Amino acid sequence: MKFFLTAVLLATISMTAVAQSGKSRTDLERERSEIQQEIDRVRRSLDETKKNKKETLGQLALLQRKLRLREQAIRNINDQINVIQSEMNQSWRDILRLRRELDTLKLQYEKTVVYAYKNRSNYDFLNFIFSATNYNDALKRVAYLKSYRAYRQQQAANIAIAQAQLNQRLAGLKVNREQKSMVLKEESKQRSELFSEKKEKDAVVSKLRSREKELSKDLANKQKQDRKIKDAITAAIRREIDAEKKRQAALAAATPKTNASSPNTSNTDANVNKPAAKPKSISVFDDNPTEKLVSDNFEKNKNKLPWPVESGNVSMEFGLQKVLDGSGITYNNQGITIETKVGVPVKSVFDGEVSSVFSVGDVVCVIVRHGKYFTSYSGLSSASVSKGQEVKVGQTLGRMSEKTDGMGELEFIIMNDKMTNLNPRQWLR
Repeated sequence: MKFFLTAVLLATISMTAVAQSGKSRTDLERERSEIQQEIDRVRRSLDETKKNKKETLGQLALLQRKLRLREQAIRNINDQINVIQSEMNQSWRDILRLRRELDTLKLQYEKTVVYAYKNRSNYDFLNFIFSATNYNDALKRVAYLKSYRAYRQQQAANIAIAQAQLNQRLAGLKVNREQKSMVLKEESKQRSELFSEKKEKDAVVSKLRSREKELSKDLANKQKQDRKIKDAITAAIRREIDAEKKRQAALAAATPKTNASSPNTSNTDANVNKPAAKPKSISVFDDNPTEKLVSDNFEKNKNKLPWPVESGNVSMEFGLQKVLDGSGITYNNQGITIETKVGVPVKSVFDGEVSSVFSVGDVVCVIVRHGKYFTSYSGLSSASVSKGQEVKVGQTLGRMSEKTDGMGELEFIIMNDKMTNLNPRQWLR
């Protein structure tokens, strides 16, 4: 019983140590595999961008993304090392406990063997039984001898179990040492990769800095284009709001009015029976059940919306950011800029209605309304939809045009009816 309780205690301590580590080794290994898959995907994208004659911000964004993933992989490996070391420490504690337990069991068994040897004569056993004062006492002595024999057998079994447990812990410790050695080698490899990738990023940054004036000019042109796009989106939103207000006004005018009071009803009674005033709607689209349903479904799919292109890389994130470290160039992006191949289809991220199709310079922009939310897709060579057309999630809106060296840039924007830009990263899966 004492040995059983000790074994249970050791198992509990071991499980507690694993739980306190935060993540199990299986979780960490799965996470590490996912990180490596993402690194491979970024590497393939980098290979594509390297075919271009010039370094681009998209290439720099990929290198920075790769560095972050590499650092994440190193942190993951360190977590694995900590878990393995924790298991090794626990194994050592278990081994010390089991050795003490085994020594105690062997000592107890040795005493019983010595005693049995000294009293090995059948005459001694018979004499012990027949010296009983009565029959019941004799039965008790027989039962005692049987239990003593069972006790000795149990002692031998406990020793065998303890020895097996000890051997198992020693074998596990050896495996952990081998695994730790392998993981340490992998960490060294990852750090070497990180060092090489940092040098590659620094080289790209250096070349981009040499074209700082060109980049500033490109960003100034992008800013002008973004301003035109935002003005167009804002105008489209206002048109939709005005149209919805007119629709609701026409509906209210067409609804027959009823007088709730009668000639014999006092003003006091009329005030009592007067319905409560309708609370002011947060959005004009919320007064339309159909539009409210679309808005609610759009909100429910936050962080679940599909990307507007099958493949591509975010070359510029949402909001204010440093475009190039050490150059002082900053940019406040109203959406996300996705670098992708020329000619790839651009798809709607949710069911909706085409609110506007227009051109900004030599590129086409499509705006789709999803209730009180609006998504904008700019950088198309042409549009395959028209204003007022109902579209479904995943439906092609147009195809990417070329910006430079066979690559295009999709400006993807999400806005609400308050003309507020929303971070697409928080909506796309």
